[in-house]
Amino acid sequence: MDKTTLQQLASNLGTPSYVFDLDEFEKRAALVRRYFGEKTGLCFSIKANPFLLGRLPDIFDKIEVCSPGELTVCEKTGVDTSKIIFSGVNKTAKDVARAAEDEVGTFTAESRLHVDLINSEAMSRGKVYPVLLRVTDVKGGSQFGMEENEVLDIIKNRDDFKGIEIVGIHYFTGTQKKKAKPILRELEYISELIDRVKAELDFTVERIEYGTGLAVDYFEDDADTLEEERLASISEGIRALAEKAELTVEMGRFFAAPCGYYFTKVIDVKTNYDINYAIVDGGLNQLKYDGQLQGMQIPKIIHLKNNDSADDEKPWTLCGSLCTTADVLSRNAVFDSLEIGDVLVFCRTGAYSVTEGMTVFLSREMPAVSVYSEKDGLTVIREMLYSDVFNTPAI
Repeated sequence: MDKTTLQQLASNLGTPSYVFDLDEFEKRAALVRRYFGEKTGLCFSIKANPFLLGRLPDIFDKIEVCSPGELTVCEKTGVDTSKIIFSGVNKTAKDVARAAEDEVGTFTAESRLHVDLINSEAMSRGKVYPVLLRVTDVKGGSQFGMEENEVLDIIKNRDDFKGIEIVGIHYFTGTQKKKAKPILRELEYISELIDRVKAELDFTVERIEYGTGLAVDYFEDDADTLEEERLASISEGIRALAEKAELTVEMGRFFAAPCGYYFTKVIDVKTNYDINYAIVDGGLNQLKYDGQLQGMQIPKIIHLKNNDSADDEKPWTLCGSLCTTADVLSRNAVFDSLEIGDVLVFCRTGAYSVTEGMTVFLSREMPAVSVYSEKDGLTVIREMLYSDVFNTPAI
């Protein structure tokens, strides 16, 4: 989004607020499809940004949902529930029943308990549900998924589960992978696992849901170039696996991060012991970059000036509205004639930031949320909210 458009949006918006550029979001999805090929399905993990859900481009084949709250978002936005892959490490019988009522397209199972819960719910409804078994990270595991031997045992005894059809494997080990090597190694492992399951258990893995964990660069000037290079470096491996099974690549951060803009206004400026401080009306309760530690790294920030003054370029420490010394958004960010009333636009905030901050800390307002496209202009999704932590008229 160019600076002129940002300036126009700033004049129509209060601060703090988020704007998500739907054109940029669709452009990023199309870029991924171009590198991964038409045979590779694309799945948007809505935990990265649920505000984009009601406006997903048609290029997305699946939607990953990981909680009852995300199911509620799906219900309210009226998405095609057959596209939902109902995932998540914590599934209760109630959660499974609700997902079944919503007629989600696929369940994942992260444990034998999940297999039993899904099977039981299906049997009670006289249905058979497609299930992906999640394999944990073979390099050491985590709380997510099951050991390979456990997965193989479930497949071996698949006839014991009359209410589920095991259709494939779910594999995702983590995010922010900057190198191709670990991703290509994982793709090779999945390919070998498909072969072993066929040879040892006479079972065909029809579907794979794979999370690449491709990294997003928040603090590099050439972020778009670096990220496209990552796509290119794994595209051959992705395309090869898509020839072997029906492959869906699941990502959230990589799709959504570039489309987000966070607007916050300078409320106060001062200098303490030769350090220039600007207090903004946002803060770390609303703005979070992966890997950022008390503002030690500087993201791309666009300065929208309140007047035409210039020639006073100097470094600033940008602090939010919270009563804690941890509320530092950036240190030594250089601006020309930064003044009270200026708006700062933090870029690449389309993933997680809007939902990952300490929202109710200090009972600060929650930022307004809008989406923008060149065709439809600005649409406000959520007006600014004030948090009522205790939900009671008197404390």
